[in-house]
Amino acid sequence: MSVADVALTPIQRGLGFSFAHYSVKSILVFLRVVSDSTTTMPMLILDSDSIADLKLKIQTVCNEFRVTRQRLVFCGRELARNASRARDYGVTDNSVVHLVLKKLCDPLLVTVVTACGKVFDFHVDRRRDVGYLKKRISKEGSKGFLDVDEQEIFFRGERLDDNRVLGGICGDGNSVIHLLLKKTVKDFLLEPLLLNPVVRLLPQVIEDMIGRTVDGLKKGNPPVRSAEGTGGTYLMQDSSGLKYVSVFKPMDEEPMAVNNPQQLPLSSDGQGLKRGTRVGEGAIREVAAYLLDHPKSGSKSQVMGFAGVPPTAMVRSFHKVYNNPKGVDSCCTKDAKVGSLQMFMKNNGSCEDIGPGAFPVEQVHKLSVFDIRMANADRHAGNILTGKDDDGRTVLIPIDHGYCLPENFEDCTFEWLYWPQAKVPFSEDTIDYIDSLDAEKDIALLQLNGWDVPEAVARTLRISTMLLKKGVGRNLTPYQIGSMMCRETVSKDSAIEEIVREAHKNLVLPASSDATFLEAVSMAMERRLDELTK
Repeated sequence: MSVADVALTPIQRGLGFSFAHYSVKSILVFLRVVSDSTTTMPMLILDSDSIADLKLKIQTVCNEFRVTRQRLVFCGRELARNASRARDYGVTDNSVVHLVLKKLCDPLLVTVVTACGKVFDFHVDRRRDVGYLKKRISKEGSKGFLDVDEQEIFFRGERLDDNRVLGGICGDGNSVIHLLLKKTVKDFLLEPLLLNPVVRLLPQVIEDMIGRTVDGLKKGNPPVRSAEGTGGTYLMQDSSGLKYVSVFKPMDEEPMAVNNPQQLPLSSDGQGLKRGTRVGEGAIREVAAYLLDHPKSGSKSQVMGFAGVPPTAMVRSFHKVYNNPKGVDSCCTKDAKVGSLQMFMKNNGSCEDIGPGAFPVEQVHKLSVFDIRMANADRHAGNILTGKDDDGRTVLIPIDHGYCLPENFEDCTFEWLYWPQAKVPFSEDTIDYIDSLDAEKDIALLQLNGWDVPEAVARTLRISTMLLKKGVGRNLTPYQIGSMMCRETVSKDSAIEEIVREAHKNLVLPASSDATFLEAVSMAMERRLDELTK
């Protein structure tokens, strides 16, 4: 206790003390002991007694008040000079002198027993509290110890509050405290899911996104389910609760999946809403879209790729807010959902809210290159956000890529096909980027990141990349190339579907290799492009 903490309440006379031996050379002081239970006692001292003499008399009266533990205070001033007399500090007859006992600083041995039976010893100042012990455990304990907020500590079956003083817990004087470190049940889980153990490092932007999302969950800011869309989409908040950090889409809440919150009917054959896709594969397609949106430099160390697909990763997550019709009891791995986590992008709304006339040609072309290459089956105005770059220019932000890379071209849909910018030829920079694309390297990249790419999906990527490159080589516009991939009506095949069917017909052997088939596709594509450019 500091000098500032000492009370200066006056003490009344009449305590039953005998003053028969009181003399003019002696003075009566009232010694008030400031401790856990404040007591007051009278004491006679000589007018000539020094502070050291006074402390010695106090020790003689009460042996536990050792001189080395004493701190005397009068009128808010410590009697610190042992050689000085009490009267030098203004102590006179009937004065109240406060005695503050210095706390013992002998360390306390704390034995921590974990739920797994491991034992760890900590030497802790007995004046410290349980909250301090938790910090020591988290900092100095063995690898894998819990964070401070995840600890519950028990002593003799009693859960200890953080403000409990360790020295006061041992009422029996035992210097060893046996504590149980018990893990609390968390009400959330969010962690990256690496599908290939070879890939251990995530891009820094992904780690930062996951970290900020976890910070928000730790602060008690729950996921917010979006009312839009046909599947379960959750907006994840930051630690302040004022901003969204990311968007989580669980695989089991996709359209026609078992836990779809929109109560869409279950798929009878596993097919998704778009032909050529399967229920439960939307999340991995979201990640694939980010991986294949290469920056111009070719290095994914940049935050955004050529088309601006937001950073996306596969994660495992648990929260009671997610749609679980059967309910969950605790945060267990079996209760966690697997899905995609995509960075939330600051935006001014979607392209549904404004006309396309204000969109820069370059932005529309970047979007068209990406959609053609990915054979996007779900590019509508609602999943193209608008925003501003650092220079205040309009940018288009493509989102929702769960229907990219389908197994066939039946449902390819491009909103931008009918925008005027689509009829403008590609710039030299965009053509250079298209020339740098390599479908085989892209397939290998997806496999490296844990997706066992189905052969039909790999074939789609090879054919769409082939068409994009051949079309650019003939100076075709995004509109001309995109029109070859999209059906005019539901029942009429697109040009790319006819090219694939023609290639199948021209194969001598039905079981020909994929390389042979792609060569047949290339020849049929050349013929169709010749007709288009005559």
